[in-house]
Amino acid sequence: MREMQIDDTKSSVPVSDRDADQTLLDFFDKAVTQMPNKVAVITYASGNRTSLTYAEIAAHVDAIAGNLLAMGLGRGSVVSYQLPNWWQAIALHLAALKIGAVSNPLMPFLRERDLQFMLSLAETDLFVAPAVFRGFDHQQMARRLLVAVPTLKHIRIVGGDPGIAFEEMLLEPSCTASRAHVGREDIVQYLFTSGTTGEPKCVIHTSRSLLTMMEQTAESLHLSDGEVVFMAMPLSHQGGFITAIVLPIMLGATTVLQDRWQPLEAVRIFTAERVTMTLGATPFLSDITDVVEETGERPADLRIFITSGAAIPRNLIRRAKVALRCHLIPSWGMSECGFSTMAKIDSTDEKICATDGCALPLMEVRVVDDQSLAVPLESEGRLQVRGPNLFSSYLKRPELSALEPGGWFDTGDLARMDGDGYIRITGRTKDIVIRGGENIPVVEIEQVMYRHPSVLEFAVVGMPDERLGERLCAFAVLRPNCTLNLAEMTRYLADESMAKSYWPEHLVCVEAMPRTQTGKIQKFILRDQAKLIAPNVSVRKNDDTKTNQ
Repeated sequence: MREMQIDDTKSSVPVSDRDADQTLLDFFDKAVTQMPNKVAVITYASGNRTSLTYAEIAAHVDAIAGNLLAMGLGRGSVVSYQLPNWWQAIALHLAALKIGAVSNPLMPFLRERDLQFMLSLAETDLFVAPAVFRGFDHQQMARRLLVAVPTLKHIRIVGGDPGIAFEEMLLEPSCTASRAHVGREDIVQYLFTSGTTGEPKCVIHTSRSLLTMMEQTAESLHLSDGEVVFMAMPLSHQGGFITAIVLPIMLGATTVLQDRWQPLEAVRIFTAERVTMTLGATPFLSDITDVVEETGERPADLRIFITSGAAIPRNLIRRAKVALRCHLIPSWGMSECGFSTMAKIDSTDEKICATDGCALPLMEVRVVDDQSLAVPLESEGRLQVRGPNLFSSYLKRPELSALEPGGWFDTGDLARMDGDGYIRITGRTKDIVIRGGENIPVVEIEQVMYRHPSVLEFAVVGMPDERLGERLCAFAVLRPNCTLNLAEMTRYLADESMAKSYWPEHLVCVEAMPRTQTGKIQKFILRDQAKLIAPNVSVRKNDDTKTNQ
């Protein structure tokens, strides 16, 4: 494997040397002034390519901001938008910043019931959506939401009917919008959590928290204005939002967006646009690696692939390092704190394959027990984090926002930390399976089974049991033309020296895992399925390792 060379002349300005009062609009105005003809954003939507320079996107931002003011929106108004990865989402966020409004990006897959709850909780003033995306009529849904949500005054639809069309009502120049004074402590984003637990909450972020996340990332990875950032993860996910909107504007770099995940097209876009970095969870990295292995078309300019959003199987990381020949940068974060840990650019292969990075320059992480006392190195415990990346609170749920003494936020994740400060996520506190009083390391079981030649995806959850409290139920997605049964699975785990008490006692082969749009497996759905299985599973009273399949 070739050794990666980093051009230190392109290093970003250290976090400590940056202007502490700059906002994203300051960075944007600087780019517009100094490099108006540089490409700011390229969108691949339904096969069509659209390219906008910094000057062109600035003209759209000014028009949108003026029209928002003419509609009666201003400081504190909430602009919610359910847009695919299109340039309009970037322009809308910048326009909201310009008038002092709050952006509320929403996942494109959400439907009326969820949206009515979210728009009502956020007290949304304006809702923006596509007319149709992936065959779904968002325009008609938006019309119904306009009636159902008490605070909602306006809807604007990209490609919509006259009178509500985004192009007609927001892009046509109206009154001039003078820039509102928005400081780093002002609220700029509402973001609903991604739904792996089934209980979305609305996270509040300020300009400071969002920018600090990316300033640390830029410093850690030696990023410059020469970056071309590709994004297929939704811009309504925190990882997509900060990496494809905040980071490139802060750097004066270029963003390339893909609105529908198509791996083969993505690899070709990487080459055509000379993409230098991207971010993706397990499905994205797996698909890109498969394409490169099958076609031999390796993106020559790709230097950095940040992995985040879900546990990345170690064997996939090893394959990707060989196929892509770029820096794989494991990271950990969540809606509440963005990136908080990230591998260093010169991390060893051991750290890349076996950890989720170490704390970013201004962040701190620790692993503690149930009494919030530090656990020994390499021991599992609750992961806590503190630092400037942290969110302000949960909207209208302050009781859930309390920090522990010292300003520590309990992430809900379980982790281990090594002697170098690198962490490894081992599960979620709600994912703990306690079988007969013993905590079962479900992530370790999953990692082993990901190496099985028949397994494409694998997840383990708890299944209610009257005697032991819980037993282990495994769900597997198999590779084409492959089979797997309970006996074969247990033989494989035995061959891999997995303790017998950790063997799942039930196996369900499914066509696909329930996932969020960013790739996280929704284990609460699997647990619900396991509950339906439990009453029908016969277990011999004195055999703690086998059940009927």
